[in-house]
Amino acid sequence: MSPVMSPQAPLDPDRIAAGLNTRRIGRKVVVFAETASTNDLAARYAADPANDGLAIFAECQTAGRGRAGAAWHGDRGKSLLCSVLLLAGPCPGELLSLTAAVAVAETLNDDLRVRARIKWPNDILVNGRKAAGILLETRGAARRVAHIIGIGVNCLQSAEDFPPELRASATSLAIEAAAACDRTAVARRLLTSLDRWIETAAASPAVVTEAWRQYATQLHQRMTVIYSGRRFSGHCIDVDPEKGLVLRLDSGGIRMFDAAHTSIDKNS
Repeated sequence: MSPVMSPQAPLDPDRIAAGLNTRRIGRKVVVFAETASTNDLAARYAADPANDGLAIFAECQTAGRGRAGAAWHGDRGKSLLCSVLLLAGPCPGELLSLTAAVAVAETLNDDLRVRARIKWPNDILVNGRKAAGILLETRGAARRVAHIIGIGVNCLQSAEDFPPELRASATSLAIEAAAACDRTAVARRLLTSLDRWIETAAASPAVVTEAWRQYATQLHQRMTVIYSGRRFSGHCIDVDPEKGLVLRLDSGGIRMFDAAHTSIDKNS
């Protein structure tokens, strides 16, 4: 039987923001009791340039989603559901996706001492099971580009909280970590880590890529990807900060696959 997870007080924007030593991310923090999607909500704030770096949290999403329209499951008050709005900066979307993954993995490793790993392009695994996911969306806003980084972290779930079909592949920090999971502390650490890594990405993309390699589960592994409806098999030899996953194909040659149009064949 899984342990019973102790309830926590709702997230408080003032507690998250108090003393937060960030330059850009989390300059404004808001928390909603419920919303359809924090990414959709962030898009509504994108018309005002003063909202750059805004962090939106929600206790519950009624229409949360992952990549390719997949649903994101999260019981009220048991996950950390967050979207960060970026309205300027030189980082392309592919690099931001890698950067967010590194920041989330670092947060879980440093705060909760779990061995978080990155499964390209957007899954954070602990002991081989998904503990967090990232959805990066790029939208136009008032003649500027808005990048929205959506992050969902399973915090307080027991195994029974997950749908039966996900119990073998999903996990939570409460299940995996030796220490208690404090959602407010994780939120603060996440914003701090995102702030530092996004600043690093703008100055030195290679530093982000190397950090991603250290966390990666698929590097040097054989895999099959689905790109625009076609399957390609080979060995993952690298990741390019702008062009995506780099495979040495079984059929010969080397090819890059960007995250926006590529998924991993789960049967490979």
